[in-house]
Amino acid sequence: MSRWRPAPPKPSPYITAAGYRRLENELKHLWEQRAEVVQALSAAAAEGDRSENAEYIYRKKQLREMDGRIGYLQKRMPELHVISDPPPDRRRIFFGAQVTLEDDHGTQTVYRIVGADEFDPAAHCISIDSPLAQALLKKTVDDEVRVQTPATEARYCIVGISYEV
Repeated sequence: MSRWRPAPPKPSPYITAAGYRRLENELKHLWEQRAEVVQALSAAAAEGDRSENAEYIYRKKQLREMDGRIGYLQKRMPELHVISDPPPDRRRIFFGAQVTLEDDHGTQTVYRIVGADEFDPAAHCISIDSPLAQALLKKTVDDEVRVQTPATEARYCIVGISYEV
């Protein structure tokens, strides 16, 4: 029996200006750090038997991970569309919106809709591709939103919408 699965959908190509700057800084830092890792790898390789050299094995793994991330960033960054201006209709929810939601218990939570490459659950930044963001798009204040979660259906009321400038 085959375990073939269809490829996951490609993430949205949108990113905020701040998110793009973070990716640029990450790429620059990786290139700088890579030079140090290559130098340490070279020194570890000069020590002799590589099969039992923990430093050599660690540095090879570290270099492989860095090269993977550098390759991903170099391929992904040219595909991204930087969205820096808020939409003309600021009463509706679009990319970059900061949305205040209230659940059935009266608890308010603020989420910001960002690109797939910059989402951060700890900072309440959700990807535009997430089910919650998809349910919020084009809604206005006082609209009710229903989102199906694995356990149950969550209902929210939109309390506020703002756009950082």
